[in-house]
Amino acid sequence: MEDPIVSMKNIDYAYERKNVLNDINLEIPRGAFMGLLGPNGGGKTTLIKVILGLLKPDNGNVRLFGQPIRRFKDWSRIGFVSQKANTFNKGFPATVYEVVAMGLTAKIGYLKLLTAKHKKKVLKTIDQVGMRNYAYENIGRLSGGQQQRVFIARSLVSDPELLILDEPTVGVDQENVQKFFELLHQLNDDHNITLLLVTHDTGTMIEHATDIVCLNKTLHFHGDPSEYKRLSNKDLSR
Repeated sequence: MEDPIVSMKNIDYAYERKNVLNDINLEIPRGAFMGLLGPNGGGKTTLIKVILGLLKPDNGNVRLFGQPIRRFKDWSRIGFVSQKANTFNKGFPATVYEVVAMGLTAKIGYLKLLTAKHKKKVLKTIDQVGMRNYAYENIGRLSGGQQQRVFIARSLVSDPELLILDEPTVGVDQENVQKFFELLHQLNDDHNITLLLVTHDTGTMIEHATDIVCLNKTLHFHGDPSEYKRLSNKDLSR
């Protein structure tokens, strides 16, 4: 049986003795589209940082692609998109092409020039997220939804197997939120990219996700969308 992409066992984490994650046991299987739901302060971003190796848990074990995280080195297999549309400096002097090309840095090195093959890959990835007509536009002139597509392309250009997105639709209007989820669904369905998405948009999430996880310091629920829909109001409040 194939190893899950992420395996977390008995994970605890505390900030200044205040528990943020308590006995987390979670697996992300290959091909999943997992929605991570929960209140502000419930530990969602902390969980992501543990997966990305940015925080070391106080207890428990994390494995990535079957390897203990302390031995995992191939970080280009994991892409990450944060709330960039809400915080991006609109005066940043870079085109869509240049921003996406930055995603190859980890693979080719900071001082290496892009080859013709790399340049073709950048344009192909921009096209993949529906932004080909904007390839040479300054990114600061784009809408929040368009910018998020560019940041996804920057993460995708290195061919990750897992893409983690931390509330990427903050500041994006509802029409573009729907288009954004349709893009993620396509990446998951057609390109077999495993997704972990933190969002407050529960309604749209359950239309597309294969797995729903509810986190508030502990895991209160992990199941498919149909099971989530059957939860009582009491369970949802908890």
